[in-house]
Amino acid sequence: MTIETTGHTDPGEVSELVHSAAAIRAAVETVIEGKGDVIRVALTVLLAEGHLLIEDVPGTGKTMLAKTLAKSLDCSVRRIQFTPDLLPGDVTGVSVFNQETRDFEFRPGAVFANIVLGDEINRASPKTQSALLECMEERQVTVDGTTYELAAPFMVMATQNPVEMEGTYPLPEAQRDRFMARVSMGYPDTRSEMDMLAEHASTNPLDAVQHVADAAHVSRLVDVVRGIHVAAPIRQYAVDIANATRTHPDVRLGASPRATLHLVRAAKAAAALDDRDHVLPDDLQTLAAPVLAHRLILTADAQIAGRTTETVIADVLRRVAVPAAARA
Repeated sequence: MTIETTGHTDPGEVSELVHSAAAIRAAVETVIEGKGDVIRVALTVLLAEGHLLIEDVPGTGKTMLAKTLAKSLDCSVRRIQFTPDLLPGDVTGVSVFNQETRDFEFRPGAVFANIVLGDEINRASPKTQSALLECMEERQVTVDGTTYELAAPFMVMATQNPVEMEGTYPLPEAQRDRFMARVSMGYPDTRSEMDMLAEHASTNPLDAVQHVADAAHVSRLVDVVRGIHVAAPIRQYAVDIANATRTHPDVRLGASPRATLHLVRAAKAAAALDDRDHVLPDDLQTLAAPVLAHRLILTADAQIAGRTTETVIADVLRRVAVPAAARA
């Protein structure tokens, strides 16, 4: 397969991005053992201006991954512990009457930060979860008719336990669709778990994590990713993948147009991380499951048969024709 395309980004800028991303990844890997693929997806989402959903059973390092990535960046970080009694105003902020000025003043909520850690997001009610909808999509908050812009870069990293566990609420479809990608931590391999016990059993591994980039630097890296070139056949391939999920017999709700956009944006970040100024079909194939799987809703028959959204994505990738060549 030959891909002929011309990037719109300076090669030196892409090389700088690769170097910076390697430094961030190295910082995260001092805490998160043996999860290179998960860390790469997290970096991809950060550089693609997306939001990350980390899902797995308790104790597998979901919150630790979010906290470590946040600490490796010298930027503002706020944490929201989602509980059943959390209110939307706790997330977005509220207007409070000031007795001295005799007027209402806005007190920002926890979303006013570069990195927002939403811990166990599905333990809060759907009403509170919905408080994140506007800020995740439009990067702004509207309270009492006034709109407040959020800082850039802005990223929500949320963790959740499987919905079948006690005390959890399933995320609304609109909420899931705003997360660019979902990753599952999984259990570490034997060697990584042994290393974790040797190095982290008596100390807090986060104490040793150093800042390796600041908010302004991350914003520059995001600008580099925006300039990565996507040829027309690659865009058509992304649309074909999304359309195939919408017509698949096992799927009741397929990928949205937002999902297609997120897939292309994530592919651009992945290309930059591989020191390329253009996207390949391989980038879309690699990211299809993390970006699309959590958005799909299967039919009742498919669920009874034990099929998963990941198997549907794999089937879609087998069926959809890969572009043989792409030109600028």
